[in-house]
Amino acid sequence: MKIALVHDWFYTNGGAEKVVHSISNIWDDLDYYSLIDFLNKKDREFIVKGKKVNTSFIQRLPTAKKNHRKFLQFFPKAIESFNLNNYDLVISSSSSIAKGVLTNQNQLHICYCHSPMRYAWNLYHEYLEDKKLRTGLKGWYAKNVLFNLRTWDFISNNRVDHFVANSKYIAERIKKIYNREATVIYPPVDINSFQLEANKENYYVAASRLVSYKKILLIVEAFNKMPNKKLKVIGDGPEMSKIVNTANNNIEILGKTSQKVMLNVLQKARALVFAADEDFGILPVEAQSCGTPVIAFNKGGLRETVIDNETGVFFQKQSAPDIIEAVTKFETMKFDPKIIRKNAERFSKERFEKEFKEFVQQKVKDF
Repeated sequence: MKIALVHDWFYTNGGAEKVVHSISNIWDDLDYYSLIDFLNKKDREFIVKGKKVNTSFIQRLPTAKKNHRKFLQFFPKAIESFNLNNYDLVISSSSSIAKGVLTNQNQLHICYCHSPMRYAWNLYHEYLEDKKLRTGLKGWYAKNVLFNLRTWDFISNNRVDHFVANSKYIAERIKKIYNREATVIYPPVDINSFQLEANKENYYVAASRLVSYKKILLIVEAFNKMPNKKLKVIGDGPEMSKIVNTANNNIEILGKTSQKVMLNVLQKARALVFAADEDFGILPVEAQSCGTPVIAFNKGGLRETVIDNETGVFFQKQSAPDIIEAVTKFETMKFDPKIIRKNAERFSKERFEKEFKEFVQQKVKDF
């Protein structure tokens, strides 16, 4: 059986790429397709086992390496340019465009959906606000591009035979947007690389890409109002300068760190503070693997990975007062690192690979 794996883009090693890595562990003879491929050597070895990735014409466009998203209007044409007729099975790993590849009636197409494209649907207004595209000629053009993308995205969902969602939250979004059912298989978390540490130090941690929807700036603003509590911030991104300029002396900005530093900070933190509305959220599971509780926004995938008052504490609104209230409540409670670790073990990499392999094998058998 010839298998093609289609991924949106390869330029970093994030949560979606860890899914590709695990799928590559299941089948070692995959052929890879993606809009672009700018992986470094280390990430290429990890994600696609050092193999070549077949890329689209966007790979060759000027500045694609620096900012491929500026070619958003060409994404549908680019993904449809791949000729996959020689494959029996097509697996797409999609948070944007990959699910729209063209297949025929003799091919089985299974999509592991991280989310329907966020900037065209649930983050549409935030995207326009962040990019300052609310008004003017550029705003009109951006809205038109996103309208066309939404139309294409809805139509192209019919090219998928079976959807797999990374959480119940995303399964509900797939149902809302595409009117399609999805099987939930939680993504792989390498919990064995995040060992239990029972001895915690007196600081909190916030970590992610520093982009607006991750709400790191909001966490910083909350801790500015709690000067007696220490916060460490890990990550880099467009909001870095704003965060640096906002943070008071009780907040340490570590920027982008090595995996070793990240692990050490997570292991010894009193808690991870997480304010994003996340589709699944691998980092909070990694923190729990260390026995570190999570103070989290009560929405999205974290409602499926964090147990309130047992492995963490939820707050109800993305606001500084709500975060402060949750931290205050957290400090009156006791948490057992072993119980927190046990909860994280539900999301292991081995579990994902077993469940996804069995799902695909059954669908191939039924096809």
